[in-house]
Amino acid sequence: MLRRTSFMTVAVGVTALFVTMSLPGGVASAATATFAPVADTYVDNSTTGTNFGTSGQLGVDNSPVKRMFLRFTVSGVSGAISSVKLRVHTDDVSGSESGSGGVFRGMSSTTWSETATTWNNQPSIDGATLGTLGSVARNQWYELDVTSYVTGNGTYSFGVTSTSTNGADYDSRESGSGTAPQLVVTTGTGPSPSPSPSPSPPPGGDPVLVGAGDIANSGSGDTATAALLDSIPGTVFTLGDNVYNNGTASEFNTYYNPTWGRHKARTRPVPGNHDYNTSGATGYYGYFGASAGDPTKGYYSYDLGANWHVIVLNSNCSAVPCGTTSAQTTWLRADLAASTRPCTVAMWHHPRYTSGANHSPNSSVAPFVQALYDANADLILTGHNHQYERFAPINPANQLDNTRGIRHFVVGSGGASHYGFGTILANSEARNSDTYGVLKLTLHANAYTWQFVPQSGRTYSDSGTTNCH
Repeated sequence: MLRRTSFMTVAVGVTALFVTMSLPGGVASAATATFAPVADTYVDNSTTGTNFGTSGQLGVDNSPVKRMFLRFTVSGVSGAISSVKLRVHTDDVSGSESGSGGVFRGMSSTTWSETATTWNNQPSIDGATLGTLGSVARNQWYELDVTSYVTGNGTYSFGVTSTSTNGADYDSRESGSGTAPQLVVTTGTGPSPSPSPSPSPPPGGDPVLVGAGDIANSGSGDTATAALLDSIPGTVFTLGDNVYNNGTASEFNTYYNPTWGRHKARTRPVPGNHDYNTSGATGYYGYFGASAGDPTKGYYSYDLGANWHVIVLNSNCSAVPCGTTSAQTTWLRADLAASTRPCTVAMWHHPRYTSGANHSPNSSVAPFVQALYDANADLILTGHNHQYERFAPINPANQLDNTRGIRHFVVGSGGASHYGFGTILANSEARNSDTYGVLKLTLHANAYTWQFVPQSGRTYSDSGTTNCH
């Protein structure tokens, strides 16, 4: 049995949070430290002698020209650094939004004064470009990967400029810990994944599937759920809408790759509608490569362990038809007929049944459900609504069927902002709409155990076991 232990320390004035996860035998798998800035300010060429070091806001603009400066001191970090992310939060005021969030660069100067820096004596922004933020909205978190720059304990400065005449405004450290900039340093790694597109099960145990949908954006939910994956071995699944808002290659690199991307080698993904906001979902297929299947189809299957067959379907029916006589449904029935495994789980993005208020039950995927029911499949996983919901074993008409019914899950809790519930459907047995988390499935020889694993600091849970048909 996998055991996890954790401890947390907060250093006064540094806001350094250390979380250590351990495997049996005391081998550390990952540690994360979050640092607040020791100094931040901006300068403005329309008021060249003014210092803004005590301001609650940090400006970056090109008319008037504003430049932003951040400084962090990293200390107490041991082990090799695997990931460093710089996180900034836009101010919750009109005008803080911009079509260009700024260009972030390293700086050689680490001794500039927060309370004395002005346009006239500003330090040089002379380091390598670390990243660029595109459009930023009001009152949102944004994140950049700065691993190439922050390499260990020490002091690091960042300078931010913009070529836009409609600049962005961010919260400074004076705004409070809830919105101040952050530097998130991760050392070590999670359990080493197999490089195979179909990772092997954890040694000495039943295979594990773990994942969620509706994952990566500029917020912090994807960071929280990626941290859960660090300590859960097995095959990672996604349930679509892997990155927001448009599934571009840039968004995959900016949002998904620094978080869930560290588990890419053991991930088998599902495409969602936001992934198809980029024509042909080329960002999605380009990022995941062969693990996502044929990019003209997006559906595929594989086996796990001795007894389980896993089917991934594409519910973006306007791009890849889902009808009863479609190529996809025809393939599904043939794949089911050819499988010799006694237990079957299928997954796609749009739920056939859901109590979510934002997206209604989707009848376009009914042919999938009927084919799976006809073949005595056991389990269906979907996303789309940003919440968690579990249904009892049901037939294709959502009638309770404890003999041949398929248990449906909606696991849209991967990181995107939460949705609420509307009318609660019959046979909905468990629901949550305020906790990010992942669904862990342990696949036994003739049964499966489910466990909703919540983000750190939250207590919602749901678990149980159901036999295969």
